[in-house]
Amino acid sequence: MKQITAIIRPHRLEAVEQALHALPRLPGFTVFPARGHPRGHGQDHHFLADEWNPDAHDALVLLVLCSDDAATGIVSAIQHAARTGTPGDGLVAIAELGDVMRIRTGERGDAAL
Repeated sequence: MKQITAIIRPHRLEAVEQALHALPRLPGFTVFPARGHPRGHGQDHHFLADEWNPDAHDALVLLVLCSDDAATGIVSAIQHAARTGTPGDGLVAIAELGDVMRIRTGERGDAAL
């Protein structure tokens, strides 16, 4: 099982949602509002005083728990739908999950997804 965490631009959410819902099997996802501080554009990505723009730091975090089989398709859908080609498009992290348990039924592992 995998946990996919994606940080995306808010205006790309609709495109990402459509791409995810177009997949043959999507276990669902959760979206959180976030505020971030991107790496700087100075030498070695150090912060420069001319970079601060409080309006440019809003982001969304998508959280998806899925089977190993579904992870590649989900990551690809997020990447293609969230990409604008400019710095700040975000990132996707994939982590291995030891276990998942559905609270309502007590199902565990892939059955809980």
